[in-house]
Amino acid sequence: MLIIGEKLSIIATRVREAMMNKDKGPIQEIAVSQWKSGAGMIDANIGPAEDGGEELMQWMVTAIQEVVPLPVCLDTTNSKAIEAGLKIHNNEWGRPLINSTSNDPERFPILELAAKYNSQVIGLTVGKGGLPADAEERAAIAAEIMARAMEYGVPLEDLYLDPLVLQVATSQDHALKVIKTIRMFQELNDPPMKTVVGLSNISNGCPKALRPVLNRYYLALLIYEGLTAAIADAHEVSETAKTIDVIMNRTLYAHSYMEM
Repeated sequence: MLIIGEKLSIIATRVREAMMNKDKGPIQEIAVSQWKSGAGMIDANIGPAEDGGEELMQWMVTAIQEVVPLPVCLDTTNSKAIEAGLKIHNNEWGRPLINSTSNDPERFPILELAAKYNSQVIGLTVGKGGLPADAEERAAIAAEIMARAMEYGVPLEDLYLDPLVLQVATSQDHALKVIKTIRMFQELNDPPMKTVVGLSNISNGCPKALRPVLNRYYLALLIYEGLTAAIADAHEVSETAKTIDVIMNRTLYAHSYMEM
């Protein structure tokens, strides 16, 4: 189970200030903390970054990989910023991941970047038509994204399908729909497709004390259905992910499995 450490987001005041001031200290401290807590990749979310996005993404990728031997998930809607980050990404630590393409024609060029730079890419199963109504509609969109990825020269093993997790506080019925979608995604290809979720979306808008509880239990249900990756706080979910993998016989049990 791949945990993509999510704490480097421009939404967080401390991170945003560090980005704006080009202060590596907080960025590197958070990246190291996520790595040591079990993250296998670090998410660099710079937002839309319409002005100065290319320079900012390069600065973020460099700052992270100076202290952490991990690949980076380039998280922005600015395609030029994504390409700038891909150009300087240190692939010695693993291949980068782009977040994301979708069924929106404006996001199709992301697949060109993934093919050009041999990057992995997330396919968010939404399009111009808005939010999918159910698991079946998500799976249909996923099939279109898969076909398009192959047309652009992106191997299916480099594509992560994202069913779009919504807030349980306002869209409770979608929580089960996403679980079903993860199950259906496994049936779209042989070998099964890789899948990813933005885990903390499930608890957005909930009281602070409830958020880690919702995140951990939801993650367990998703892993059971075959989830392979989550953009999440490694401090919150690493123990859950490792334990479920052992119970599901995906990793070999050892007394020290928490330390692996």
